Amino acid sequence: MALGVLSAAAFLLSTVGAAQAADFPAKDSRYHSYAEMVTDIHAVAAAHPDIVSVFSIGKSYQGRDIWAAKVSDNVATDEPEPEILFDALHHAREHLTVEQALYLFHALANGYGSDTQITNLVNGREIWIIFAMNPDGFVYDLTCTGSSHPPYCAWRKNRQPNAGTTAIGTDLNRNYGYHWGCCGGSSGSPSSILYRGKTSFSAPETRAFRDFVLSRIVGGIQQIKAHITFHTNGELILWPYGYTKADVPADMTAADHQAFVTMGDAMAARNGYTAEQSSDLYITDGDQIDWLYGSQRIYSFTWELFPTETPTVWGDHYPADENIAPQTARNRSALLYFLTVAACPHQTINRTMTDCGPFFDDVEISRGWTVDPDGTDTAPSNARFARADPVATSINGVIFQPDKVVSGRYGFVTGARAGDRTNSNDLDGVTTIRSVPIQLPATPGDLSFRYSFAHGSGSSADGLKVFIEDDTATRTLVWHKDGNGSIVGSTWVRGWAALAPWAGKAVRIVIQAADGGPDNLVEIVVDDIRIERPTS
Repeated sequence: MALGVLSAAAFLLSTVGAAQAADFPAKDSRYHSYAEMVTDIHAVAAAHPDIVSVFSIGKSYQGRDIWAAKVSDNVATDEPEPEILFDALHHAREHLTVEQALYLFHALANGYGSDTQITNLVNGREIWIIFAMNPDGFVYDLTCTGSSHPPYCAWRKNRQPNAGTTAIGTDLNRNYGYHWGCCGGSSGSPSSILYRGKTSFSAPETRAFRDFVLSRIVGGIQQIKAHITFHTNGELILWPYGYTKADVPADMTAADHQAFVTMGDAMAARNGYTAEQSSDLYITDGDQIDWLYGSQRIYSFTWELFPTETPTVWGDHYPADENIAPQTARNRSALLYFLTVAACPHQTINRTMTDCGPFFDDVEISRGWTVDPDGTDTAPSNARFARADPVATSINGVIFQPDKVVSGRYGFVTGARAGDRTNSNDLDGVTTIRSVPIQLPATPGDLSFRYSFAHGSGSSADGLKVFIEDDTATRTLVWHKDGNGSIVGSTWVRGWAALAPWAGKAVRIVIQAADGGPDNLVEIVVDDIRIERPTS
């Protein structure tokens, strides 16, 4: 016990000493050390308290703060504005990424009130910047006096020990929890620079990031719309996925892919980078942008900064400090473009009216719907609405449950029974889902959705209904589809309802499916639920 305490104390003292000594050589003095970065971001916050707040999202393995800033008008208030996230320095040796984050931070703070575009962006967004995801590695990378390029260590990972081995560190950008370790894009060896960790989110730094992102789920809806992570090097703009070579796998919609390509190409046209899918560079698994998009539907990009590829790690990750100013400023136009369109990426593919209104749910992730909100549903639990991947149910040659949804992989399905194409969990009662509260603008567009309503030779007691619930919990039927005496197979149809009576109010959408006939099969799927923007 005493030896353990002494060892821990010695470790802390050595860490403090290394932190104090960790700095760039005189020839690269324009780079910010960790301590200088901290001083700088706090100075900006002090100079611009109305639009900047600085905070820590958590601690590194060695106890350093992972510093972040929020930039927005009314910065102390959590406003209902689209949120945009940036981060830097997952990998310790990629120091230019910190300078890019600081460049953006200064541009927003100093441009507010004098630059119209920046002022409008800060007024209409909540912008988050995380300056160094890997502060321990940041400090350590500047302490190798005996290396071939002192004081640089060419270190990549964090500084977390790995039990049972002398190897140190986890590659933070292989430690995220979406397709972690799946596909040959990381290593299970602790000595590898691509070591993915013993489990996903085993590193305190990635857990802190995860917890921050999940904290931005407000009222069931993820508030962060888009994200850029800065890395070096290669002058590339990368979009998901890294884990697969497929352009549009099952866990991505065609529209989302189109938006990624359009945004990536537009940014590359502004800074001269090359835009491509992450896996076109090489396969990665457990990386950050895959997790952000795959689990949260945040439109996430990796920027690989200056320089283009060189023959050595020293050329790749340690450009002379004379490059900082021109190479970070080079990205200004692309960053401002991103901040402009990232509030609703589908605007870049001419879907502003349909997808950029006050509510859009393609059902690919959970967005806060409640099943059986009143506690009165009568359908068996295995037949109620569930967010699921439908599987075609064929009975006597009639398809009742479709084999796919309108977009992506998931819809709200009654009687979901994955893998069984000859049977179904019949509805046999009523099932209801209710959305989170949605604030309608003064001139709301229509409610729009796609549905498939298949049934046997039942009765008008079978049906699909849509209600609008106001803030007094009063529900108004705005659309319905009744069954009839015929056998009707699965067909996708658009339903819609006008919302003008609720202009300017907070409402919920309530969808109810009913199977009221005895011994009659009913299968219903709902997908792509929107409240559109008005046409004028």
